[in-house]
Amino acid sequence: MRGKGAVRAACLACLLPAALLLSGCRGTAGAPVGDARPTPATSGGYGTEFLAVGECSSFGTTSFTEVPCASERAAARVVARYDGATADGPLCPPTTDFVLHISARSAAADEDGDGAIPQGYACMRALEPPHPGDPGGGGGPRTIPGDCVYASGKGQVRETACDGSARRKPEYRITQAVPDRTDCPASTALYVQLGGTRPVGCARRL
Repeated sequence: MRGKGAVRAACLACLLPAALLLSGCRGTAGAPVGDARPTPATSGGYGTEFLAVGECSSFGTTSFTEVPCASERAAARVVARYDGATADGPLCPPTTDFVLHISARSAAADEDGDGAIPQGYACMRALEPPHPGDPGGGGGPRTIPGDCVYASGKGQVRETACDGSARRKPEYRITQAVPDRTDCPASTALYVQLGGTRPVGCARRL
């Protein structure tokens, strides 16, 4: 990655005047983003709402189920839960490890008797390390101060693990999040769009 040396540096210098945008589910550490649906095992539930805050899910590849947090199948806990689509709703907490998209289900089509479930999403935190959503972890649905990124082309950057353990090595580390580019320190080499109330990430070259 660093073999292209001066050419890559020149390209990044050209990109510097414009904030580079991070892609949607950005981590290269394999942070899962999947769908969660209630099953007969969850009717009657572990709470009044499917995957409510504080409840737990199993791990899967594309499909996840709610399980008791004391179960040996429990892998992650809900730290925030919102109705609607992720594009329209609030951001997950900064150290969220992954997001579960919850499919809408109507009471009329409900064969299990567990009621209507609106479309929504649950912000999940793994019960045990590793935590890709932690600063420098290389994954999670959000990019936050302490995370590292590399240039992925076309004016974009992607997150990667700061310790160099991922396939792509880090090129920049985000040192802080600020309201505006002018609030970044003079040593800033790259501006990264983060979203939220402090949408600009100030990044230094590694």
